Amino acid sequence: MEPENDPVWNMAGNVASVAAAGIAMRVMTRAWVRARGSVPGNPAKGESSWAEATAWAVASGVLIGVVRVAAQRGVVAYEESRSSNRPS
Repeated sequence: MEPENDPVWNMAGNVASVAAAGIAMRVMTRAWVRARGSVPGNPAKGESSWAEATAWAVASGVLIGVVRVAAQRGVVAYEESRSSNRPS
């Protein structure tokens, strides 16, 4: 079965990307708090400025997106290396 049609590998890719995104978000939050003091609150309620909230949204969105793609590609690379080592 082709890897893109195999539900086990699809699930593995999804689990890896969700786990990696969770870890990346924790790391991002700690780094932001260390640099800025706290994670921005809701700018509509006056808890932070729109600029700070926008910077947080862009930075975290880009980081999460990149980490999820990297995790999924890692699973695909692993699956391909396993399947190429199998005897025909």
